[in-house]
Amino acid sequence: MLNLTKAIFGKCAVGTALYTAIGGRLYKGRAPEAVHYPYAVFMVVSDVPERTFTEDYENVLIQFSLFSSTSGSTEVENMFTHLKTLYDECALSPSGSTLIWMRRQNATLMVEDHTTPEGNQQVWHYAVDFEILTSLD
Repeated sequence: MLNLTKAIFGKCAVGTALYTAIGGRLYKGRAPEAVHYPYAVFMVVSDVPERTFTEDYENVLIQFSLFSSTSGSTEVENMFTHLKTLYDECALSPSGSTLIWMRRQNATLMVEDHTTPEGNQQVWHYAVDFEILTSLD
């Protein structure tokens, strides 16, 4: 899983539209306290081994959460577009395995209450799931 994490971070490199849109704030698992908006977090939702008689696979579901504190949804929707462009059906190279596919499965846009140093505020949250299938080398 560490190699997959490194590949996800490596794909969101300086100069990509997603990196620029989130100000380089991509985190695994959770964001630091009092992080500035906008930002993105990803986490492993599930990791299921799949086996045939001759091959071993990992079927991983990753969820990206995109957060924006703007009053309208334009910023978070642009982040979603950049996320799709960068990761949907992308060429990802996790060491120790071969990517079969990375494809978007689901996306949900919602408004949530977040507690910030300034108090409670409503923020946009786009939750986007990707299925990643790799063949183990």
